[in-house]
Amino acid sequence: MSKRKYYEEFGFQTRAVHVGNDVDGETGAIRRPITMANSYELPEDPTDMNWSSAGGKPLYTRNGGANQNYLQEKLKSLEGGEDCVVLASGVAALSGIFFALLKSGDHVVFSNITYVAVYRLLNELLPGKYGIETTIVDTSNIDAVRAAIKPNTKLIHIETPGNPTTQISDIAAIAQLAHENGVLLSVDNTFASPYTQRPIELGADLTVESLTKYINGHGDAMGGAVIGAKSLIDRIRTDSMVNLGGAISPFNAWLIMRGAVTLPLRMREHNNNALAVARYLESQKGVRFVSYPGLEKHKGHEIAKRQMINGFGGVLAFGLNADHGTHNRFVAALRVITSAVSLGHDESLIVFLGENDERQYLYPEEFHGGFFRLSVGIEDANDIIEDLKQALKVIGL
Repeated sequence: MSKRKYYEEFGFQTRAVHVGNDVDGETGAIRRPITMANSYELPEDPTDMNWSSAGGKPLYTRNGGANQNYLQEKLKSLEGGEDCVVLASGVAALSGIFFALLKSGDHVVFSNITYVAVYRLLNELLPGKYGIETTIVDTSNIDAVRAAIKPNTKLIHIETPGNPTTQISDIAAIAQLAHENGVLLSVDNTFASPYTQRPIELGADLTVESLTKYINGHGDAMGGAVIGAKSLIDRIRTDSMVNLGGAISPFNAWLIMRGAVTLPLRMREHNNNALAVARYLESQKGVRFVSYPGLEKHKGHEIAKRQMINGFGGVLAFGLNADHGTHNRFVAALRVITSAVSLGHDESLIVFLGENDERQYLYPEEFHGGFFRLSVGIEDANDIIEDLKQALKVIGL
């Protein structure tokens, strides 16, 4: 009996292993192979085929390939959605939503704390090029969200925890507000992953994941996904994948499929390590602030406790009682933690966000003057903490 017949009966970790995988019909291999073809055999009479169609039997890899389909099957199960489309990157997934669902004259409300590409898309590119109206709102304040909704509002887009400050927004409350006003809600869930938070189960219409981060987990592949109702995903798949060409490569889809198997195991370590690191940092006199949803003093801690499960994610932000140059010297002294962009890798990654960050005016005051975003990896927690401790000592804090 095929595994595909019964996998939904099982828990998250079992589904992470089995969904989307099956015995290969041709070879008997118990792992899906990489199908690198960019084209698939046509039916005997293709006269009536729509060459720009998506979904169903593979036709052309820009329209969807075998490895992409397997990965989509896994992700829609883990996220609790009806359908899923996988694209070339997290930004392709985000821009795919905006391109497919918005038109000139529409209005979007979006989080003040968002990934920089979202900020540029919604604050600059879509208004300037296509006449889409947008409003930046502190989405941790439900009253501010309510006040920003207009008759032409079509979408609310939030990111929680928000990149890079870890701001928390109440998904269920915003979903209720959106639907009362006939508005869609999309949630970027990248900082949490479906192991730690499932926005669709909280009422969101669409969940977005940068698969490059936790779901792949190994820093060696790029991809993005949107999960939600089939009617919405069909539009994104056709408009943004087929007609814009945002398709994922078969090899990246295969790598992410492989990485996703260990997502629950890795996320346990990310979540536990991040909490331990955050607690260590908040105890240090040389540390100006620590922002992590798992800390009781975090503004969004109570909401995070309600909507996040199995922990609070693997990313935190912190600043030192130091100037710009000393922040950089701290990074140079680290030996276990790597200075690099991205997050969700197996190794710990740190990036310094200085005074030239174009979004700084949107950050809380304590973030002004520069701070770190630390993606805590799955190394031994004590080794990560000892690395931070010795770097603080190097700079005299």
